[in-house]
Formats: sequence, C-alpha cells, structure tokens
Amino acid sequence: MRKAYVVVVSLLLAVLPGVPARAADNGSWSVYPVAAQAAARPYFYLSADPGQSLTDKVAVQNRTGEPLTFRLYAADAYNTPRDGGFAVRTADETMHGVGAWARLARTRITVPGHRTVTVPFTLRVPAGAEPGDHPGAIVALDERTEPGGGKLALGIRRAVGARVYLRVSGPALPALAVSRLSVGRHRPLLFGTGTATVSYTLRNTGNVTLRPSAELTARGLFGRTLLERRAARVPAELLPGQSVRLTETWRGTPVLDRAAITVSARAQGASASAGASFYAVPWPLLMMLVFVVVAMVIVWRMRSHLRERTTTRRDRRFAVRRGLRDQGQ
Repeated sequence: MRKAYVVVVSLLLAVLPGVPARAADNGSWSVYPVAAQAAARPYFYLSADPGQSLTDKVAVQNRTGEPLTFRLYAADAYNTPRDGGFAVRTADETMHGVGAWARLARTRITVPGHRTVTVPFTLRVPAGAEPGDHPGAIVALDERTEPGGGKLALGIRRAVGARVYLRVSGPALPALAVSRLSVGRHRPLLFGTGTATVSYTLRNTGNVTLRPSAELTARGLFGRTLLERRAARVPAELLPGQSVRLTETWRGTPVLDRAAITVSARAQGASASAGASFYAVPWPLLMMLVFVVVAMVIVWRMRSHLRERTTTRRDRRFAVRRGLRDQGQ
C-alpha cells in the first residue's frame, strides 16, 4: 500500500542579527537586499508610480560547506488568520501584487559552499495598479524534500524570503474595522469568579500597512470599571485587506453584574471599536436558593395541613363529647 505524502514548506522571513544586511536566515542560507554595508537594508523598501519599472538585486548566501540549489520566485504577502504573522504565498499560488509584477533574472541558482550569488530583478508596476502598499517577498526555496516516516509521510521543504515593502504612489487611506465580537463564559459550579473569552476580528480595510494596538475594557452597572487593559495578541503589522481573528482571556469576571465589553483598535490615522455585553448571574447558587425556598414552602404547607387536620379532629371530638353531655342532661 502506498503512503500518503504531504509536502510542507517551512518559510522563514525573520530578521536575525550578525549576517549581511540583517538578512533573513535559517542557519543554512540567507536572503537579503544587496547594499553597501554603510547603507544596509533590512528589507526591500520600494516606491513607484503606476506604470513605472524598478530594478534591484537580491543576494543568496550559502552558509554551509556544500553547494545548494534554490528556486527563486517573487510572492505576495498576507497575514496568517490565526495569529497575524507575516507570510507569503507559495510558488504555485496565484499572485496579484509583487509576486506577479517582479521578474528575476534567474529562477534557479546553485550557490557553492560559503559563497554568495547575486540575482537582479525587475519590478514592473502596472499602469492601473491601486495606490498604497503591496507587500511581498523574494524567496529562495530549497526544492529538496526531507521525507518523514509513518503512514502519513510529511515532507519538509525549507525556504527563506527577503521581505518587499512596495508603495504605489497615490492617496494613502488608513482604515481599521473591528467585527464579530463575541464573549464565551466559563463559570464556576458554585462559588468563585469566572473566566470570559473575548474573540474579535481585526481587519485592515485601508490601502496601507498598519501597526495597530487594541484595548479591552469592561464596564459594569452604573459605569463601574471591571476591566481595562491593552490587548496582547495584536499583530505587529496588519497588511492592507488582511484580517486576523484574535482572542483575549479575562479572568476574574464578576459574579453578579451586567458587563459591557468594548474592543477599541487604533493605528496611525485609523480607529475602530465594537461592543458586546453579558449578564453575570450565579445560576447554580440561584438554583440552590430556589430549591431551598421551594422545600421550605412544601414543609410549611405540609405542617399547615397537618395542623388543620389535627384541629379538625380535636373539634370533632369536642363536639361529640358536648353532644353526649347534652343528652345526659
């Protein structure tokens, strides 16, 4: 029986110190913009008008002692939906920005051990390109696949990319949106405070990259402050048109109150907010209280009924005795 085979591409776009131009590096090879050391660039920062062509160079450095062969390609960037990390499309995906506009002079290169190969590229911005930011990367992919074991064989292909931040001239329109705010509550069985999970979607609805921050607040009855803190899971960069689903945990929710929760997001030139509310009611405790009250009512009615029956019997015996006494007279 043949094994199912899955290829996973491991892509590194991080900036690490100690390598040329603060290159993206995975320990075996680095990818970085070509620049004089005095003007080293951490990324490609490019500006162009619609219809303009730019030229630049990317360097791929082999940090091992053996020759390495790479596939070079340009890719569009996006935010991962789960945590908002900076990621790029794979070579087989459809490109619409930098990945479609950049053309490398060579798409496959072999870099000898401890050597560097420089590859020129041209970026042609279409005349009808939308103004604003178009992030992407120049990626060096090692097409060798490291096989895995087991019934489901996982193959790993490693890649390193140098980020490209391209801005097309025109109106810059920063804008944010906060939506789909929901609150999930986890209450203790009897006593103690609860926990709330606040989830919301943060979206960049403008055309420029934003570095947002968010604040989580909760107000109780009569405006009492229950919670006020900065959200910790907001991505460092939110790319145009991208959204991310974020979650914050609120420990120590009130036992008995009405909580109005607001998520407020801000970035340079943009802001947005959304709200939701919930009632904090200790239902188990209330159920116990209702049970006790019902039990007390039942006991009281049983005792009242017993007293009525006792009184009735006593009255009947008294009436019989009185009747006998009257007959004797």
